[in-house]
Amino acid sequence: MLKDVTIGQYFPGNSLIHRLDPRFKIIITMIYILMLFTGSSVACLAVGAAYTMIAVFLSHIPLKMFWKSVKPLLPFLFITALLNILLVDGGDVYFKWKFIKITSEGVNISIFMIIRIVLLIMGSSLLTYTTSPITLTDAIERLLSPLRLLKFPVHELAMMMSIALRFVPTLIEETDKIMSAQKARGAEIDSGSFMTRAKNMISILVPLFISSFRRADELATAMECRCYNGGEGRTRLRQLKASARDVIALIITLLFYAAAIAVSIVFNRLMK
Repeated sequence: MLKDVTIGQYFPGNSLIHRLDPRFKIIITMIYILMLFTGSSVACLAVGAAYTMIAVFLSHIPLKMFWKSVKPLLPFLFITALLNILLVDGGDVYFKWKFIKITSEGVNISIFMIIRIVLLIMGSSLLTYTTSPITLTDAIERLLSPLRLLKFPVHELAMMMSIALRFVPTLIEETDKIMSAQKARGAEIDSGSFMTRAKNMISILVPLFISSFRRADELATAMECRCYNGGEGRTRLRQLKASARDVIALIITLLFYAAAIAVSIVFNRLMK
């Protein structure tokens, strides 16, 4: 299960999405998130889904990688959807038995919620899949550079975000190794009662925290040995340069966003 988690991983490539300026990719991702939450109609989500599929196709990243990013959250999605179906009241009644009542409003909200979150995960995963952590750090720092006028530690913040994102796959791999080692020692992690498994999780969390602190200390020592002193006077190996394709990608995203707004307005008028 842990091996299927792909959060924070970068897949090198030479696709059109890989070649986009990371600053534009971050802005496009923000617009994409707004697009998904613009309206609550089927047509509006269809626009967002179409945009997502086009971006996935252009990235040349297999769909199974996006499925791996969605798969760990499926239990939470289904539980939330079930609660919405049972608790939301309104519209036509599909089923009623004692205190259980399933209505059209609850079903619609559950379906829209699942689709939105799945598309949101796919779109945000595409950003990290096609952008290296170092490039992503530079892009975040450039976008937040106006905050330097307010004495805000922009470089330190961008560095912390990049390191945290980079070490997610490492911590997942470390957790998988610890779980395998504890299972070899007879720990019942996947079997037994709920309380037994909860108690046995302590044998995983304690070594994981110790390993995390050790890695953080080693990273800090390595950065000090390389005379790292923050963003003051720091240069970059690769300079970020925007091109025509970045502007075109941003314009296309804005057109999709405008289409989602227009479709949502038209759909709401037709429903009245």
